Amino acid sequence: MKKTVYFFVASLLALLFVAPDSSIAQHKTEKLHDFHQRLLTLDSHTDTPLRLGRKGFDIGQKNDPHQGGGKIDFPRMKQGGLDAVFFAVFVGQGARDSLGNSKAKARALSIFDHIYHALDQYPEMASLALSSKDAVRINKTGKRAVYIGIENGYPLGTDLSMVETYYNKGARYITLCHTKNNDICDSSTDDNGPEFDGLSPFGEQVVREMNRLGMMVDVSHISDSAFFDVLKTTESPVIASHSNARAVCNHPRNMTDEMLLALKENGGVVQLCVLSSYVKEQPEMPGRDSAFKALRAKYNNFQNLSEQQMQQAHEDWAATEQAFPAPLATVADLVDHLDHIVNLIGIEHVGIGTDFDGGGALSDCFDVSEIENITRELVRRGYSKRDIRKIWSGNFLRVFSAVEKGATKSNS
Repeated sequence: MKKTVYFFVASLLALLFVAPDSSIAQHKTEKLHDFHQRLLTLDSHTDTPLRLGRKGFDIGQKNDPHQGGGKIDFPRMKQGGLDAVFFAVFVGQGARDSLGNSKAKARALSIFDHIYHALDQYPEMASLALSSKDAVRINKTGKRAVYIGIENGYPLGTDLSMVETYYNKGARYITLCHTKNNDICDSSTDDNGPEFDGLSPFGEQVVREMNRLGMMVDVSHISDSAFFDVLKTTESPVIASHSNARAVCNHPRNMTDEMLLALKENGGVVQLCVLSSYVKEQPEMPGRDSAFKALRAKYNNFQNLSEQQMQQAHEDWAATEQAFPAPLATVADLVDHLDHIVNLIGIEHVGIGTDFDGGGALSDCFDVSEIENITRELVRRGYSKRDIRKIWSGNFLRVFSAVEKGATKSNS
């Protein structure tokens, strides 16, 4: 009898103490979700326009990221709580001659058209954003704010007037180069090494023209020397739209501590990228490397392809990813970068630029619907609500606004 009473009392106590713990955990989860949904969130770099116009992809419908549906669409942005996004007009580096430059310009203008068409198709879901204030304004309407940036200054060719042409088309930043050197500057990853040991004379003109117009200068992808040349040239703060800390992951695409300290002096911001090879050093995968090298050779490094060839190239790329999957880093690995940067230069100079649809993915933040996991990790590590607001949009919009104000001075 005593044993029966003992087990009854023990069971009752277990219910009293365990059930409330479960309820508290659920309550905390709900509170975090509500906080994340109230945040003004901005992703400064995605390559989603590469999917626009492709067969089988509709940005106004919820797509499956595990079945070739990409990482972003308007329904999943709403689901994940992403309010504002930069869509990149990306053109891979090709021949630097009159024909190559002409094709690059045509390709860039075609991507602009794809973005406009998507917005025209779904005016109830998203609106074009042009100023730093538009993120807040459009968010109040319940829509997603879509900004445009240009990844790789190659479509400028050597024509300075194209900077203003693209600005008038809606572009609000230019990533000066991509994986190869161009006529603006050296890349951080060109196998042939530096060409200008930084910015070219034309590149200096480009930076000054972007300052004049109020267009953000994006230093992601550029070489270390080019980065320091940009800081010597610019009169406005700069952005690194999708870069991480080299001290945490030793990749030439990431920023050294010296660069981060200089970025602080400039007043700029580095936007952390979820592309796993920039987040955490990857094991050697010769089979995967060979497969993708062969794919690039097959499709001429994805240059000068017809729409049909580009569609097939994307399908082959997805098939190769499935055949040779790379190990994915985690949100915790990403926030290790944020911790390092905050400890080095402060909370005012860091944000988020995922590179979704350009290779960006983490095991627990695989697409835009899962970005709340970043907020969750920030809360877990003790970042305040104020700090998290700065990380998700405040710091970037501060820089954006400063660049706009700099243009007023330049044009007065």
